[in-house]
Amino acid sequence: MNRPFRYFVLAAMFLVPSLGSAPALSQDQGFYAGLNAGMSDLNGACTGFLPGTKCDDSDTAFGIFGGYQLNKYFGVEVGYTNLGKAKASSGGVTASVEAKGFGFSAVGTFPINPQFSLYGKLGTFLWDTDSNLGGSDDGADLTYAIGVRWNFAKNLALQAQLQRYNDVGNSSTTGKSDIDIIGVGILFRF
Repeated sequence: MNRPFRYFVLAAMFLVPSLGSAPALSQDQGFYAGLNAGMSDLNGACTGFLPGTKCDDSDTAFGIFGGYQLNKYFGVEVGYTNLGKAKASSGGVTASVEAKGFGFSAVGTFPINPQFSLYGKLGTFLWDTDSNLGGSDDGADLTYAIGVRWNFAKNLALQAQLQRYNDVGNSSTTGKSDIDIIGVGILFRF
């Protein structure tokens, strides 16, 4: 066998299997579910307090989600997220507000290659806030996110995202906050 033909056969032996397996890492449609966790920042939760008040407007957030990928560019998603708690204390009294709710979003995906994709979400968040001082509130407002996803196996992906929940809370008891979450998650495809 001559040398150029050997190189061609050797290259084909490695290239052809990789071409067949690479598209399998990203699925164009189907159901998926996952878990997210990260740090939340309840913007505006610490404004309006008396001087000397200690306030912590950052907490851990977590959630579950599920959806359907309609094609490689578009999908829909529903999920539950606990956005965390803001706490303020002054003179031995501590007040806290916790936010949580359900989200419904359209998801746009931009595949970079079979392993990596960028995505964005736009939807509605049905929120509920509870204060330890007895107040509670609920409502619905806008949510949106941007993120990157790494498909490291046929049915598994890791993702990192930044998500904003607009105007959560609206009474004098719980206040109004834009809540940002930066987090990571794992996605399972069915």
